[in-house]
Amino acid sequence: PHGLDNFGSRVPVAEGYQGQYGLYQWRKSSVLNIGEEQTQNPYTELSPLQAHQDIVRFLVQIDDFRFASAGDDGSVFVWDVQTGEILFALNGHLQKITAVVVFRTPEVSEGIHNIILTASSDKSVIAWDCESGQQVHKISDFQSTVKTLTVIHSLDVWLSGGSEVHVWNRNFNLLCKTGYYVDGGVSALIELPKNCVAAAIGKDLIIFNVSAVSEKSDRWDISEVKILSVHQDSIRALLSVNDCMFVSGSDAGELIVWDAVDWTIQALERKISAISSLQEAPQEGKLTAEKKTAIQHVSCDGECVFAAVGESIYVYNVQEKRVIAFQVNAHDSNIQHLANLPNRQVVSCSEDGSVRIWELRSKPELYAEPVPTGFFGLLGFGKASKQASQAAKKIQDSGVVASLDLIGDLIGHSASVQMFLYFNDHSLVTCSADQLVIIWKEGKTESRLRSLLLFKKLDENNGLQPRFALS
Repeated sequence: PHGLDNFGSRVPVAEGYQGQYGLYQWRKSSVLNIGEEQTQNPYTELSPLQAHQDIVRFLVQIDDFRFASAGDDGSVFVWDVQTGEILFALNGHLQKITAVVVFRTPEVSEGIHNIILTASSDKSVIAWDCESGQQVHKISDFQSTVKTLTVIHSLDVWLSGGSEVHVWNRNFNLLCKTGYYVDGGVSALIELPKNCVAAAIGKDLIIFNVSAVSEKSDRWDISEVKILSVHQDSIRALLSVNDCMFVSGSDAGELIVWDAVDWTIQALERKISAISSLQEAPQEGKLTAEKKTAIQHVSCDGECVFAAVGESIYVYNVQEKRVIAFQVNAHDSNIQHLANLPNRQVVSCSEDGSVRIWELRSKPELYAEPVPTGFFGLLGFGKASKQASQAAKKIQDSGVVASLDLIGDLIGHSASVQMFLYFNDHSLVTCSADQLVIIWKEGKTESRLRSLLLFKKLDENNGLQPRFALS
């Protein structure tokens, strides 16, 4: 295993280290090391942003140029992603933030701004105007901490989930609510078709229908439609794949793909990490530790589900219903967050303080040559061909037809990285337990912009025309 020094660089930990994740028997880490020459990593410039006084846990994108950060200090900051400037400091909570979501304005509306909703351990939810930074409304009569917030865009309402599920309109009027739930209450909520939502409560998924009683009435109703009791342990991850499917993952390592309309099981992996244990035999010199099987986080691109399991990443194709790629030693510690980017790339961040970029690549097909028989076969000359044949058969049987190749390793944080955001202008934003927010930018793009700005200044100040143009 490796720790982090004061500059965010990995350093070896003493041999025989007894840590939270098991007994490590070797000094050498089995995690991939890309080295200093990262030719495929575009994010070569970083801007650390200091404002928070405690762990920064949440990032949410407001639009193409702004994002908000929130953490255990109870503060929320709105930033300009291009300049790193603080636009607003939203101070209203007394304890740590537990959930953040943006309630976006319908396209047809005029004079209505996007709203940031923040929930806190102080049992309140505050609404903030994204344009002015002013507090719009505060709801503080919850019976327990609100753990999750979600928006049903088709109905223009938002939901808060804790020991109960509450439904609110844009004017912050309570429309309806469910009964009280024990077992830790609601840990996750997602929108489903036909005005339904799925709520994760302990080991169960509960499907609710949210609707107005009548068009002429202001009365609404949230009714329990179905309880899905399939998982063997608490549900930790819940995500919509597309309009037809959603996926859930549990602490037991179960990954279930559900039909989003009739809520039937489309695919089920009882232990998604089992595929790697069948593929990889222990190798001398690698660190050995008890592998975590809990699914911490999931992401999807409409075709594949990317699951973070302990320090490993698995790629599950929902159409083929199988794992098509995995990377067992993706990080030194548990992965906190991962998401897929354009161009078949995946970004993951971990408790080990690193942010890593992966590329999903198809494996070349292995064609096994026939093993020679007779005298030369008896002498072992066909051994290599036989091994190739076994390797080809292993890939064919397992369905692992792609690989996750490491193309970038972003070292800038000195503590656990909680999550990140991706902006279409090719910027990444990360937040960490080191109280920092970091904006990562493409070095080539930034260098080009600085050069263009320089020539513009020269032209304005001296009337000089550049002798060449940057492409």
